[in-house]
Parts: sequence; structure tokens; C-alpha cells
Amino acid sequence: MKKTYSMMFSLLLAITLVLSGCGAGKNNTVNPGAGTGGNKVESDETGKDFRIGMVTDVGGVNDKSFNQSAWEALKRVTAETSAQTKFLESKGEADMEPNLNNFVREGFDLTWGIGFLFTDAVAKVAKENPDAKLAVIDTVVDAPNVTSITFAEHEGSFLVGVVAGLMTKTDKIGFVGGLEIPVIKRFEAGFLAGVKAVKPDIKVNVVYTGAFDKPDLGKSAAATMYNSGIDIIFHASGGTGNGVFNEAKDRKKNGKDVWVIGVDKDQSLEFGDDVTLTSMMKGVETAVHKVSRDLIAGNWQGGSVQELGLKDDAVGLPETSKANVPEEVLKQVEEFKGKIVSGEITVPTK
Repeated sequence: MKKTYSMMFSLLLAITLVLSGCGAGKNNTVNPGAGTGGNKVESDETGKDFRIGMVTDVGGVNDKSFNQSAWEALKRVTAETSAQTKFLESKGEADMEPNLNNFVREGFDLTWGIGFLFTDAVAKVAKENPDAKLAVIDTVVDAPNVTSITFAEHEGSFLVGVVAGLMTKTDKIGFVGGLEIPVIKRFEAGFLAGVKAVKPDIKVNVVYTGAFDKPDLGKSAAATMYNSGIDIIFHASGGTGNGVFNEAKDRKKNGKDVWVIGVDKDQSLEFGDDVTLTSMMKGVETAVHKVSRDLIAGNWQGGSVQELGLKDDAVGLPETSKANVPEEVLKQVEEFKGKIVSGEITVPTK
């Protein structure tokens, strides 16, 4: 079933974490009601008896991408409701099932698996623990005790492809992916289609690094691309993309006119608008927050699939795009968005 979520929230809540046992040196449990800067965040305490766990994929909780977005959502849930929220990091795929089981065995009310790589692990844990409630991002698990959330990444990627095609000065554009899996292939397919819609003759150079947690591989891929004359790179590679940004920053310091298009979050907030042309945002934070609050409110929808796209404002460009993207380009982006939402344009997924 489909839900409509708002992409933006007017209130930015920050809370202090307390040290917990998983992962030395990691703050992975939220202290209910705590705020930053000495300011206590008011909570209605409706969730004080709830515990919600989240397992990251290999990118880790500070990937500047979708794991971080999901954790920020749960921190907000704690601040708003006094629910206890906690994360466990997966260093590899072998950690995913044990980490999920850790929360289930401890009796957590909801356990999140963040990313496509959790498909098999969530399916197995859900089957073996029919009374447990689980949720997963970027994949569909057909089980009555699992809520699945997917996004039309290809639609939002089409729009940043339009931006890249209209703004490249060299007519050379790059795409850096992490693992070559269906969700990342949707990013690639949409981006290529968007570029072709405005610059049919441009060939986009596509590279997969094979990892979501290797910034050095992202930096190397970006260096090769920029050396070849590419001036805009769109990355869909999680923490690996941090290396793409680092390479762009190094080039900017030396007077090179290069850009990166961020992914999942508004990455200009992390890496600056001197190198971030725009970002293809996904409403991961919105979705995780909404489903978790629904659980606390008694509106859990196990067995449902929530598919979110442009029509739901669940993917798209951030407001900060105005810093670097001219108004006439943004107008064309809006025109293409309208055609996609109306069905006039069908964006490919592969």
C-alpha cells in the first residue's frame, strides 16, 4: 500500500546520546528526553514503554547517507515520545542477521534493517520470530510481521540527471555506484535517462566500486573521472561517496571547476555548496520516523509495502539547490517532474 509523506520537517530536534555496550566508542543508545546545549527536548512520553532498534548496513551509522538519515529519524522519535532507540552496526553482511536477532531476543518492539542487503536476513528472522515486528528499507520482504519501504530512486535520479545534462561544461558526466544491486541500478538508470532527455549525445561514464564503505575507492574513481574531463559526478555509493566529495574538494582548492551530486540526504550540509551541485534526496528519515511513530500510536501495519516516489514528494532535490542551480534549470526540472507524476514520462528502472 502507498502512503504520502512530507519530505521536510519544520522542527530540527537534536539530542545527546549515551554510551552503550555495542561498539567501543560508539554512542548507540538514545537517552529519552535529552537535548543538546543544555536544552531539554520536551517529550509527550507516549513511547516511554517502547524500544526500537536499528541495524545499519556496512556503511555504518555515520555514512552521511541513508543509515545516518534513519538514525536521525529514531533520535527524533526518542526526543518526541521518550521511546528508547538503539543501533547496531554491521561490519559485513554476516553481522546483519545476528544483529537483528539481538534486538528480537531482547524483546524490542520494532527492529529496523536499513538497506537492500537485509532482504534475506529480515526474511529469515521474521519467519523464525513471528511475534516480532520488523521493518526494512529499500527492499520488499513478504511477511505478515514486516513493513517494507521502497522508493522510486529512478524518478528523483532522472531529475538530477536533467541538472547534470544542462549544467555540464565539458559534456562529460560520471556516475559512481557502490554495489551493483537493483536499488543502485535504479539510481543509474534514472540518472542516465535524465541526462539523455536534455543532452541525447552525452555518454555517461559509469563505475561501480563494489563497496558502500570505502571512501578511498570513491576518491580514486572520482580522480580518474575528473582527469578524463568529467566535470559532474553523481554518486550512489553511501560512505564510499565521501571520497568522491573529498576528491572534488581537493580539485576545487586547485581551481578546478568540478561538481558532485549527492545522494539520500542534502549533502551540501555536510560537504558544502562549493562542491555539491545538488542532491537526490530520499525520504528515509521521514519514512522511518512515520512508521516508528505509527507503532507507538497503535497503527502498526505489518505485511504492508510502502512505495514512495515523486508523487509523494519522497524523492527529489533540496531547497539548497538554488545556491548553484540556475532558476531556468530548476524550472525545467519542475516541468520534467510534472510529466513523470502525470505519467507522460515513464522513467526506466534498469
